[in-house]
Amino acid sequence: MHTALLAALILLLPAAASADPTVQEVLLRAKPAVALVVSEVGSEVTLPCGGASLAVTPPPFRETGTGWFIAPSGWVITNGHVVSPAHRPSREVTDEQIQAAVRSGCLPRLLEKQGVRPGQRPDLEEQLVRQALAAAAPAAKVKLEPSISVILSNGFRLAATVAKYSPPVAGEEMSGQDLALLKLEAADMPSLALADSAASKIGDRIHILGFPGVVLSHELLNASAKAEASITSGAISGFKQDRAGQAVIQTDAPAAWGNSGGPAITDPGGVVGVLTFVTLDRGSGGIVQGFNFVIPSQAVREFLKGTPVALGERSRFNQEWYAALADHFSGSYASAAKRFAEANRLLPEMPDVKRLTAANAEFIKNPPPRPFPWRPVASVLVVVALAGLGWLWFASVKRTRFLIRPAEVARLLDKEDAPAIVDARDEDTYAKSPVRIPSAMHVPPAKIQDGLQHLGIPKNRTVIAYCS
Repeated sequence: MHTALLAALILLLPAAASADPTVQEVLLRAKPAVALVVSEVGSEVTLPCGGASLAVTPPPFRETGTGWFIAPSGWVITNGHVVSPAHRPSREVTDEQIQAAVRSGCLPRLLEKQGVRPGQRPDLEEQLVRQALAAAAPAAKVKLEPSISVILSNGFRLAATVAKYSPPVAGEEMSGQDLALLKLEAADMPSLALADSAASKIGDRIHILGFPGVVLSHELLNASAKAEASITSGAISGFKQDRAGQAVIQTDAPAAWGNSGGPAITDPGGVVGVLTFVTLDRGSGGIVQGFNFVIPSQAVREFLKGTPVALGERSRFNQEWYAALADHFSGSYASAAKRFAEANRLLPEMPDVKRLTAANAEFIKNPPPRPFPWRPVASVLVVVALAGLGWLWFASVKRTRFLIRPAEVARLLDKEDAPAIVDARDEDTYAKSPVRIPSAMHVPPAKIQDGLQHLGIPKNRTVIAYCS
């Protein structure tokens, strides 16, 4: 019984001492590593308009998506289709810039000749655009100026170049893995680690971080709020293959345009995959939620082979940020304040760092009621219980160190110099008990004190005494 209890208490000791981060803490760890990716194609368009040549700089073509730092030295993972407009501008981008040039540069002149104010005759405007576009498109000269930027949640905008590219969906088949690796001039950035997607199971919880277009364009949010990653949660609902036979993970976590390239992280915090495409309704073209797809992390590992990316590279920001969160949520507010300050020094004005720094400072001024310290108390109780069991075991050994078991007595009785058996029960007990050991001599306890020499037992003979 003592052994079983001891084993149970030993098993309880690490359980009482360990404390895994909560989902809230895991998501706060991850958010700074997620950034907005902007693919932009500006242009200078020269086109004929109303009998004259006109040079126009139309509004740039812009595609937004999500990326995340795979290594702190400025390496970012996103989708191929997020950067493809700037990395490999298509004919559609050029045509769109010509149309934008016609609307922004040519249309106002044509309306002025007609004596019509902009917005007064929408039908006439569309007619003039079609006519001007038909005349200008064949002769238009377009100089494209593509660029890719990564915007951190503190608003810092960093130029990026494509270090490796795998094409997105093309026609009826996947022509690539829809991944892109970007390089920024940066160091000690927050980063995320890859989990093992091969160990994933249906029902595992995942969280998708990103910048859905509905949030970026929301009229009720300010600019700083739009730069923070949004989080949606769900579970793995299936393991599928695309048309090219490449593995994808299906999830019911909601997603929208702009989430593309965002990390799908597990409750422990590892990236299990990258959101790649959503399911569209064939009739309306709207997104059908609950059927979104993620590129597994194993495919990301394969994609990174042959690149300079060092998985597992140490990030000083991560070290300070993680430690600050752990201190804050454990109630060590003074220690957390120093860690938050260092994280802010390494990467200034990150919204979550600012928010937690303010909350932590408020807790230092007005400490919240401390919950009962179950873990320390449990640890102390376990140690005390182990010490008590150790003492009981020691006392038991000490008390029974001269005890001779019945089997040992039987073995000794078979020898020539068999020991003398003394029944040391008191008179009353001896008289009432039917138990008798053959060859035993009854000597009450009071008489044993007088010595055994009156019984005729030699001094060198072993004596075994028993009582009830």
